[in-house]
This record gives sequence, C-alpha cells and structure tokens, in this order.
Amino acid sequence: MATEEGNNHAMKMTNLEEEAEACFLKAIEIARRQQAKSLELRATMSLARLWQRQGKSKEARKMLAEIYGWFTEGFDTADLKDAKAMLEELGRN
Repeated sequence: MATEEGNNHAMKMTNLEEEAEACFLKAIEIARRQQAKSLELRATMSLARLWQRQGKSKEARKMLAEIYGWFTEGFDTADLKDAKAMLEELGRN
C-alpha cells in the first residue's frame, strides 16, 4: 500500500510539474507577443527553476541566456541580478 501511495504522489507531482511547465510556456508566449521583456524574463526564470529540478539544466540555461542576452541595461535590478546568478549556477551543473 505504501508503494501505491508513493506512486500516486509521484504521478501527482509529475502532473503538477507538467501543468506548471505549460503555464510558464504560455506566460512566455504572451510576454513575447506583448514585447514585455521583463515579464518574459520572470516567466523564463520560473521555467528554468522547474527544469533545473527536473535535471534539464542545459535547456534551462540556453533559454534563460537567450532572454538575458536581450537586455542592454538595468543589470543592477533584482530580476537581472537573479537571472545572472541563475545562469552561473546552471553553468556549473
């Protein structure tokens, strides 16, 4: 019974992660249509965190590097500082 309970929990987490990924991708799509780069960065960072936990660090770094590379100023803002730190962390994995 404990195994069945564990499997159900794993399936729920997988489903929740799939739903979260779909939401983050939708948010990125909307931000791109609206040319809202700051919102795109935030959604991409959320997706990158999820992918990092799933062992997809390479994909996460690539996607985050693309949006981070768009910025030419504002590197002292919290979002861009966080993005830079995440890129460095993803580069070590």
